[in-house]
Amino acid sequence: MEYKWWQKEIIYQIYPRSFKDSNNDGIGDIQGIISKLPYLSKLGITMIWICPIYKSPMVDNGYDIANYLDINSEFGSMDDLNQLFEEANDFNIKIMLDLVINHTSDEHIWFQEAISNPKSKYRNYYIFKEGINGQPPNNWRSIFGGSVWEKVPNENQYYMHIFDKKQPDLNFENLELRQEIYHMINTWLEKGLAGFRIDSITFLKKDQDFKSLEADGSDGLVTCKHKTRNRPGIDKFLNELKQQTFEKYDCVTVGEAPGVKYNELDNFIGKNGYFSMIFDFKYADIDVESGSDWFKRTNWTVDEFKSLLFKSQEAIQKVGWGANFIENHDQPRAISKLIKDKKYHNYYGGSALGIMYFFLRGTPFIYQGQEIGMTNFERESITQFNDISSIDNYERSLQEGFTPKEALSFVNQRSRDNTRTPMQWNSDIHAGFSDVAPWIELNNNYKDVNIEKQINDENSLFNFYRKMIKLRNDSEYSNALIYGDIHPIWNTSDEVISYYRIFNNLQLQVIVNLSNNEVNQTLGDGNHKVIFNNYKDNNLYEKAISLRPYEAVLLKN
Repeated sequence: MEYKWWQKEIIYQIYPRSFKDSNNDGIGDIQGIISKLPYLSKLGITMIWICPIYKSPMVDNGYDIANYLDINSEFGSMDDLNQLFEEANDFNIKIMLDLVINHTSDEHIWFQEAISNPKSKYRNYYIFKEGINGQPPNNWRSIFGGSVWEKVPNENQYYMHIFDKKQPDLNFENLELRQEIYHMINTWLEKGLAGFRIDSITFLKKDQDFKSLEADGSDGLVTCKHKTRNRPGIDKFLNELKQQTFEKYDCVTVGEAPGVKYNELDNFIGKNGYFSMIFDFKYADIDVESGSDWFKRTNWTVDEFKSLLFKSQEAIQKVGWGANFIENHDQPRAISKLIKDKKYHNYYGGSALGIMYFFLRGTPFIYQGQEIGMTNFERESITQFNDISSIDNYERSLQEGFTPKEALSFVNQRSRDNTRTPMQWNSDIHAGFSDVAPWIELNNNYKDVNIEKQINDENSLFNFYRKMIKLRNDSEYSNALIYGDIHPIWNTSDEVISYYRIFNNLQLQVIVNLSNNEVNQTLGDGNHKVIFNNYKDNNLYEKAISLRPYEAVLLKN
C-alpha cells in the first residue's frame, strides 16, 4: 500500500452561512470561522472543507457561482480568506474548498454574454439546443424537478440545467471552456490550498444524442441521470482535469461521484485514478429509493444498511481509498435518519454512529454539529424552507398524489435544510450563532444541545469525538485504525455491525449494536480487551460481549 498524507486527515465540513456570524447580519462568514479555529483545534480535526464562498446570488446557497475567483461579500473578502489560511496554518489545520464546475450561476459573465449575444464564443461555453414544435428539446427531468431545459427569450433555443434553472450547465465538449476551468483551478492551488471537494463531477459528460426516454413520472418527464450521469466518454474529461491541474500539486481531491459502479472504482480512485477518494452514497441514501425522489421512502433495516456499508468498504479497499461520512450539507442529520428510536437521539445514538463509521477504512469526515449530536428539525409549513430541492420535492410529492401533510413529512425527514440550521454554540438567544435572527430558523432544541453545554463535560458527545479522533490519529492503535485492512464480520445479529481492522499482527474489532434491544455477540478465541466504548462500563466475557441499546465498543483481540 502506498501511503499518502491525506489518509491520516480528519476533515471537518463547514457550511459557512450557518457556522458563525461575526458581524451580526444573520449570515455566517469567514471571520466567524477564524474566531472558532481554537474550538476546531480543541476538537482535534486537521483539515476544514468549506462549502462554496465564491461570488454568487445564492439561489442554491453558493453552488451557483458567478465568479470563481472572487469571494461573496456576505462571507467577507479575499483578505479575510488569506487571513483564514494563515491563522489555520498556525493551528496546523489545512483548508479545502468546494469546486463546482458542472455549472455556473446564470449571473456569471460567461452566461450573460452567451444569452445576450448568440454569436459570442460564450454561447458554446454552455449547452443550447433548438426547441421541437414549441416544446423543449427532450423530456429529461432536472435533479430539482421540472424540465432540464429553460427557454431563451425571443429565440427557439433552450439551455440545459441539470439542477436549478439559475444553474446552467457548462459545455465540457468545448476545449476552450475546459482550459478556462483549469486555469481557475490552478490559480487556487497556487495559493496553497490543500485541495478540493468536487461537486457533482459525474455529470460533466452528457449523451450527445439528447434523445427523449420513456417517462417515469406523472409529469411526463424522465430523470436526466440516465443520459447525463457517469456517461461513456467522461474518462476523457476527468483524466484531462487531473493532468492539467491536480497532479501538478500534492493536493487532495474528493469527488462527489454519484452513479459510479463498484467495478468502475479503479478508474476513479485506483493508482492512476482521477481523484484521491470519492464519496459513496449507496449506503447514505438507504432511507429513500432515490436521492432525488424523497417521497419514495424505504423501510430499511440495520442488516440492509450493514450489507451496503460492507460492500462499499470491500469494493473501495480493493482499489483505493474512501471518504467516510454519515452527514453532509445535502443529507439529513445522521441521528435522526439512522437511529430509529427517538429515545436514543442523544449521546448514546450519536456515539454509536460515531464508532460505527469513524474507524472504517478511509478518511473520516465530520459535518459541523455532528460532534454534539445536532438533529433534524420539524417545520410546520413548506414556506419555512429555504432549500430549493425541498420545495421542488414538496411539489413533486403533491403531483404524485400525496397529501400536503405527507409531502411535508417527506421534506421534513429529508430536507437539506436539516443540516443547514445554524451551529448551536450555546443556549443564548440565536444559539450564540449571531446577535440577530439568523438567515434560516434555528432548531428549537439548541438550549439542550449546544457546544457550551458539552465542551467541559467529560461525558459529552463532543468529548467522545475528541477521544475518538485522538485514538485514531495519536495512539498505539493509529496504524491499524488508519492503514489497517478492513474485514467485515457477516455472522452477527441483524442489529449488529462489526468489523476487524488488521495491521501486521494487531487486530482490532469494532462492534456496534444499532438497535434499542440488548444483543449478545460471540467472540473468537483469544484475549479480548475493550480499548474504547460509549458506555462507562462493559459486559465483556471470555468469548462473548453483551451489548446494551446503541452500545459500541472497540476491542483489541
